[in-house]
Amino acid sequence: MANKTENRNNLTTFFNEEYNSLKHYVQSRIQDTSERDAEDIVQDVALRIFSKADDILPINNIGGFVYSAVRNRIIDIMRGRKERKYDAEDIDRQWREFAELFYGEADNSYSPALEKALKIAVRELKPSYRDIIIAVDFEGYTYREIAQKTGISAGTLMSRRHRALSLLFKILENMKE
Repeated sequence: MANKTENRNNLTTFFNEEYNSLKHYVQSRIQDTSERDAEDIVQDVALRIFSKADDILPINNIGGFVYSAVRNRIIDIMRGRKERKYDAEDIDRQWREFAELFYGEADNSYSPALEKALKIAVRELKPSYRDIIIAVDFEGYTYREIAQKTGISAGTLMSRRHRALSLLFKILENMKE
């Protein structure tokens, strides 16, 4: 029984002393929307930890335990982002604009078969390449936004997109021949 109250006391002390540091930690990881308020995340983690404090074994490293819980909560939030919904006309326009990257100005010189081939080629890219193409070229995210959400540097993201575009260009060139 002493371990249960000891966990609670240690957690209470830690949250009282480190609350602002925890908020700053969350703010450094998530800065993109008002829905993701750092204080709300810290309080959510605290509530979850305190609700289970009596059921868990004695916590030896309170700081590591809490920061891990906060980091995991941030990851959960980032994974749960809402998908953007586009109507069919908007998606078709975006595919045309994306095709222009390969064939210059759109004068409808590419066929529906080529557009279909491009869609297939994008789907067949490895996930990290496909994700960056979709995020930048179709969903309109900036490299900075993606970097903040994923923790991957903007330079790496630009490099991945460049490699993905090169692969797509080669695939489409081979289809053309």
